[in-house]
Amino acid sequence: MSKRLEDFIHNNRQEFDDLEPRTILWGRIESKLPEQYQEKRKEGRTFSLGFVLRVAAAVILVMGGCFFCFLQTRLSTNISLAAINPEYAKQQVRYTSLIATKRTELKSIAQTDPQLYKEFIGELAKMDSTYKKLNKDLVTSPNQEAVLRAMIRNLQMQTEVLNQQLTVIEQFTEFKDQQNNEIKTI
Repeated sequence: MSKRLEDFIHNNRQEFDDLEPRTILWGRIESKLPEQYQEKRKEGRTFSLGFVLRVAAAVILVMGGCFFCFLQTRLSTNISLAAINPEYAKQQVRYTSLIATKRTELKSIAQTDPQLYKEFIGELAKMDSTYKKLNKDLVTSPNQEAVLRAMIRNLQMQTEVLNQQLTVIEQFTEFKDQQNNEIKTI
């Protein structure tokens, strides 16, 4: 007989499954269980979609502001060359002042031969842009001393180029003076 009952239940399983007890019944059964077996329910807070969106927007604004401030301080930080290498810092000051002096000497040719002056300044502008790029790289470089050496080398090259240019100008003016003297003697 038990075999027939099992077969009957097995064959008609779907019909038994669609009938479930009411939820009230489960509540009463749960209340009669000892406290250790009862499921502890936590009341969850619900937030409206508008509130969640406002909080998300505020978080994004704060994070964006912090990121912007971080970038500004990172990019505007000037590194003290003396902190990296005091000797290089002294050389940098010396070469920079020497270059400024030589550039003012070079400006004297601007009125007499503007074409030659433009060529000379063009060469110096290229070297100066390289120096400025190195100066920018100095802030983010992991090997700042190597970048500083390259900057000093660039300043040395600028000084050498300016010296050569001033020598050319001097020779050119001497040549012109000689020609003028020869023309006057003839």
